[in-house]
Amino acid sequence: MKLYAQLAVDLAALIRDGTLPQGARAPSVRQLCRDRGLSPATVIRAYEHLESRGFISSRPRSGFYVSGLWAESPPIPPVSRPAARSTQLDVSELIFDVLEATRDKAVVPLGSAFPNPAHFPLPVLARHLGSSARAMKGWNTIEDLPPGSLELRRQISRRYLHVGARVSPDEIVITSGALEALTLSLQSITRPGDLVAIESPAFYGCLQAIEALGLRAIELPTHPRDGVAPADLDHVLRKRPIRACWLMTSFQNPLGAKVPDEAKREIVRLLAAREVPLIEDSVYTELHFGRTRPHITKAHDRRGLVLDCGSFSKSLAPGYRIGWVAAGRYAYAIQRRKMMSTLATSIPIQGAIARYLDAGGYERFLGKLRGLLQTGQTRLLVALQQHLPTGFQVTRPDGGYFLWVQLAGSVDAIELHRRALTRGVSIAPGPIFSARRGFRNCIRLNYGHATDSQIDTGVRVLGELLRNT
Repeated sequence: MKLYAQLAVDLAALIRDGTLPQGARAPSVRQLCRDRGLSPATVIRAYEHLESRGFISSRPRSGFYVSGLWAESPPIPPVSRPAARSTQLDVSELIFDVLEATRDKAVVPLGSAFPNPAHFPLPVLARHLGSSARAMKGWNTIEDLPPGSLELRRQISRRYLHVGARVSPDEIVITSGALEALTLSLQSITRPGDLVAIESPAFYGCLQAIEALGLRAIELPTHPRDGVAPADLDHVLRKRPIRACWLMTSFQNPLGAKVPDEAKREIVRLLAAREVPLIEDSVYTELHFGRTRPHITKAHDRRGLVLDCGSFSKSLAPGYRIGWVAAGRYAYAIQRRKMMSTLATSIPIQGAIARYLDAGGYERFLGKLRGLLQTGQTRLLVALQQHLPTGFQVTRPDGGYFLWVQLAGSVDAIELHRRALTRGVSIAPGPIFSARRGFRNCIRLNYGHATDSQIDTGVRVLGELLRNT
């Protein structure tokens, strides 16, 4: 057993037998390093392992504390088992119907796809936006056409170094949000009728893009904690003429799954062996709860086949719509498509984000945001255990701001969505994340938008509706 795993087992035993009671502060990293002769990295990894299983929770600038979630922790949902055949999609109307309901401010936003804007440094960004607009020169309207602001691309390139990837500013194309980056990537590497391998359940934006481009989806089995397994991807690659793969390997929407680092390396290797490009949706990568950033697939790319798509909408500036794609060998093709579609992304906003990153402080802000999101997850999990009927299953991701809940019995999530709206609560029903409108007894809940009181109120309403079904 590895050192971190043994330490986690020992501490879990102390929590179970009450030696470390709920609410007690766990031993500090320094103390355990001294007492057990371990490195800080080993202790931190053990604590991250315990945290992901509900034994402890971290508090910003305070340390780790014993949590009570482990005592009555519901199981996680099973691995998805989608049909092996391809699917021509027809899901957009259902998705639009659900998304429209999340725009009402009076509704508890458990179904929202966005984090709470109050979490973000919008006043500071506004000052940078003003400075950027005042400094803008006429030549910038030409100079910052696709691929976009050189200074912003340089800042993004530097951030890739934090996750072990060497990305030149020349292969980065700035876009109007991550969804444009993802869609331009898909357009550049596929033709109508091509097969695209995706997760199951999958981000509904992925389903809509595949539908709009006349492509066909092959759904891969997806573990709610570990995501797509390389063996399942390999099986599909051997059997079907896959033209592209679209994955979200860090805190996947809606599951929250995080593919283990070695599995990410193997996924890149399998795709590279067949010259199949990978579109990686990395918008939640910065929202990890542990102190260690997850590796990204781009760090293992040696052939320019990984198109890594990111955004500041989830981690810094919601509403500013600044995204990008680190496109490898496809950078020029995507740059041309960007020119033909939306021409350019707002030049003053590009300048504002670049100024903010250059000023420093982004890492401190991210630390605060991660703490807020992790606290929100704990509160939502507690509310679910208090108010939902027994028998449900729920994920417990290591980052992001979504929980995936599989409800007990034959619950119709779409009908639950409609009934909840009449009580002022939104949820995201499982079928909007499925090429075949599956997962009918599943829902996605957002713990990064609603306030504490809204979380409790919303889940209490869901519990009442489920008991009266």
